[in-house]
Amino acid sequence: MDELTKTIATHGDLAHLALFLWASGASGLLGWTLRELAAANRRFNDFVTEIAALNVLFRRGDE
Repeated sequence: MDELTKTIATHGDLAHLALFLWASGASGLLGWTLRELAAANRRFNDFVTEIAALNVLFRRGDE
């Protein structure tokens, strides 16, 4: 990575390097956010399923 940075610096493309690093960071953050959102959605779905099972259990007790 050090040689790549030196090559870019000698050619004057520091703006391109900064843009690449920013885009890589933003893409990584987006991927992490989507993964966490999917996990939260699964946990919420599990919670709703358990509540529905409790409702069925309590309705049987009323009959």
